[in-house]
Amino acid sequence: MKLIVGLGNPGKEYQLTRHNLGFLALDALAEKRQLDWSEDKNSQALVARDQEGSEKIVLCKPQNYMNNSGEAVQKLKKFYKIKNEDIIVIYDDLDLPWGIFKIAAKRSSGGHQGLESIIQHLKSTDFVRLRLGIGPQDGAAEDFVLKKFNTSEKKKLPEIIDSCHLALEIILKDGWPEAANKYN
Repeated sequence: MKLIVGLGNPGKEYQLTRHNLGFLALDALAEKRQLDWSEDKNSQALVARDQEGSEKIVLCKPQNYMNNSGEAVQKLKKFYKIKNEDIIVIYDDLDLPWGIFKIAAKRSSGGHQGLESIIQHLKSTDFVRLRLGIGPQDGAAEDFVLKKFNTSEKKKLPEIIDSCHLALEIILKDGWPEAANKYN
């Protein structure tokens, strides 16, 4: 079983902001796979369930805001009995240029508060990350990540999300090292 987590903030005011890139990637994946979101009140997350061959997949969008994302991830991990290494987290990364993404595992949070929350709740860094670049940063990080995409970013967004999905397919089929070899 795999748990794919997209990081973001709930609410319309955050919908098309850089910090919600993880949510946008999962929304597009759910639409592509014709999955419906349902509220999981115990974990405070929106979840969608899918199957890839014999592998069950749970998509998760934590609804308790970015800095508390780890609460939802930990509860779903426990409920579904998922190993840390079977968790994939998709999130925005200021350190990467817009449109670039990297795949990694067993790394620090790099200052990302949502990732830090997950690490604290899992008590581990042993999960896969799909880092989606939103840089270069313009102004204070807190303000920059909560700004809406500009016109050129909006134009490139479908291409970024499609590439993210292709990388996810490889991660699910062949593992994250194979995907990292192809995309990093």
